[in-house]
Amino acid sequence: MALPVEIGLNAAIVTIKDGQPHVLAVPETEVAWDAAASGGTPLDERPAPDPALPFGPFDPLRHRTFETGLRAWVAEQTALPLGYVEQLYTFGDRGRHAISEETERHIVSVGYLALTRQAEEGSADPLAHGARWQPWYRCFPWEDWRNGRPPLLDQVILPLLEDWSKELPPSDQPPRALSRPDRLALAFGTSSLAFDEERVLERYELLYEAGLVQEALRDGRPAALHRSELPTLGHSMSYDHRRILATAMARLRSKLKYRPVIFELMPETFTLTELQQIVEAISGRLLHKQNFRRLVEHTELVEPTGQTSTATGGRPAALFRPRIPILTERPTFGLRV
Repeated sequence: MALPVEIGLNAAIVTIKDGQPHVLAVPETEVAWDAAASGGTPLDERPAPDPALPFGPFDPLRHRTFETGLRAWVAEQTALPLGYVEQLYTFGDRGRHAISEETERHIVSVGYLALTRQAEEGSADPLAHGARWQPWYRCFPWEDWRNGRPPLLDQVILPLLEDWSKELPPSDQPPRALSRPDRLALAFGTSSLAFDEERVLERYELLYEAGLVQEALRDGRPAALHRSELPTLGHSMSYDHRRILATAMARLRSKLKYRPVIFELMPETFTLTELQQIVEAISGRLLHKQNFRRLVEHTELVEPTGQTSTATGGRPAALFRPRIPILTERPTFGLRV
């Protein structure tokens, strides 16, 4: 008998708060589509849940499109109206959740990336039902290189992955185009390869497959069950939501290089230093100040407002805004950092 299939809608909603990229998380008990509603374990009998991305089922009787359904669920769970939204990926592989759940139903999730500006300081917080902003590097501490190469990589992650890469894959695992050592080198920039900040998902997938993250243990993966203890590699999320967040991070890091999506996160006016700091926060890399300014001037994405800011306490800094005409006249490049 075929397993029932349900379509879910997931949103990785990103904002900039205190100069850092944050993602909106909701308690699992507040998620409208819970296990109890589908005949699973009652929520009051389950262990304390990890935070989840806002999500809910697609109901064709209520929602004309996936996106309208997504916006409805997000508004209901968080009271946050969405601005920029784009579809990320369809997550439909078998085995996305705990092994024990694979006989109950199969969930195909349509993931979305959404960008929103943080409310002005001092204004009312629009979030509801326990929704809260959490720094995305809390889930992926090895992705933040702004203070140099994260020690976690060389002290914990790479030694464990190198040991894992030398093991023979399970006999029941489908063959892959690349060997484990090759996948490790490509994802983490070992050997002669450089670390590519866009390969967020590949890095998380390797850690999950090697049984090094809590989600692998929670899902009953043999690689995690065979370990005597797991390292602390960031905060876990419900279901496969950390995998979806990794996909959103990779998409945003890539897209800011060829489309001006950065301005969906910026305030109406900003200094060039503030713009550089936000690009650095998203990419996880520090940029050369003068090269960045020349790049911004060359792409003509911003224009001066004629005003200055003294918020930094130093010399007044010129304020800029997005140059809207160039965004509508032709396809516009992003910031090739």
